[in-house]
Amino acid sequence: MSASDSFHGWACKGKDAPLEWTELPLKAFDADSVEMKISHCGICGSDIHTMDSGWGPTNYPCVVGHEIVGVATRVGENVKKFKVGDRIGVGAQSFSCLNCNNCKDGYENLCENGLIGTYNGKWPNGDKTFGGYADKWRGHQHFVFKVPDHMTNEIAATFFCAGVTTYAPLKRYNVKKGDRVGVVGLGGLGHFGVLWAKALGAEVVVLSHSSRKKQDAFDLGCNEFAATDEEYAKHRSSLTHILCTSYQQDFDWPKYLDLLKHNGTFILVAAPETALSGIPPFSLIFKQIQLSGSAIGSPAEIEEMLEFAEKHNVKPWINKYKMTDAPTAVQDFRNGKPRYRIVLEN
Repeated sequence: MSASDSFHGWACKGKDAPLEWTELPLKAFDADSVEMKISHCGICGSDIHTMDSGWGPTNYPCVVGHEIVGVATRVGENVKKFKVGDRIGVGAQSFSCLNCNNCKDGYENLCENGLIGTYNGKWPNGDKTFGGYADKWRGHQHFVFKVPDHMTNEIAATFFCAGVTTYAPLKRYNVKKGDRVGVVGLGGLGHFGVLWAKALGAEVVVLSHSSRKKQDAFDLGCNEFAATDEEYAKHRSSLTHILCTSYQQDFDWPKYLDLLKHNGTFILVAAPETALSGIPPFSLIFKQIQLSGSAIGSPAEIEEMLEFAEKHNVKPWINKYKMTDAPTAVQDFRNGKPRYRIVLEN
C-alpha cells in the first residue's frame, strides 16, 4: 500500500472498542475520482450508531464521518466541475447506480439499487468506503460539491448531513411564510430545523421534554417554546408541519399529532434503532395527516441548500475540536455536550 493510495484515520475496530489512528487504503483512483485533503469533518449521530452496530452489523474496521470538507488535491480526467485547489465537500452518500429510475429522476439518495454510504459501505469494485475522521478522502465526483465562496469550511461541513437532512424535507413540503413549524428536539438536527424554517419565513415552535434549552431556542430564532403539557396544549391543531429530530421508544404519538392542523405533515428525520409503534390511526385519518420520512437529500437538493444558506446567511452553532482529539469529541457527543454540532479540524 503506497502512501499515495492510503490515508490515516480514526478507525473503530469493534463495538465498544476505542478509536485508533490507523493507516488504511483509499479506493482505487479512476477517471471520475476526486481526492481531497480534509480540513474539517462534523460529528453526526449516524457515526455513533455505526460505531456501535446500532443499525445492524458494522463492517469493522470503520472510519466514520460524513460531513467532510477540504481542498481538492487530485481529480480524474472525467472531472470537469472541480480542479485542484477548490474547496469541496461530501456528505452521507458517496455513490449510487446512477442508472435506475430514481437516479435518473434526480433522487439518487433513493437509489433503487441502494445508495453507497460514505462509510461502512463498498464501492462497486469492492473497495471499502471510509469517512472523514481522517486526513484524506477519495470518492466519485457526482457526490462532491463546491463550498460557496462566502462560507467557511468549518461551517460548511455541517451542511452536508445535518443541514440537508433538515432542509430537504422542509423545502419539499413547501414550508413558507404563514406556516407554523414544530421542531421536536433541539439538538444537532433540531437546531438546523429552527434555522431553516425561520429562513423560509415560517413561525417556529420548539417542542422539548424540558426547559433546559429554552434560551438557546429563542436565541436561534424560534417564536415559541413548549416543554410542559400545559404549554403543549396551547398549540393544539395549530401547526402546519412537525419536524421530528428526536425519537425515543416511548414517543408519545397522540401528544404530537394532536398539535397538527388538518392536512398537516409530520416529518420524521430521526433514525431510531427500533420500529415505530403506538401511532393512533384515527389521529391520521380524521385530520388527514401526512406521516413522512426523509433520507438526507439528493445532489441537486444539496447544491440548492448551499446556495440558500449562503444567500440567507444560515449559520449553525458549532463546537470545534482538533482532529487529534476525536476520541474526546466523540465521548463529549455521547454525553450530550455539543451546542449544536461538533466539528473536527485538521
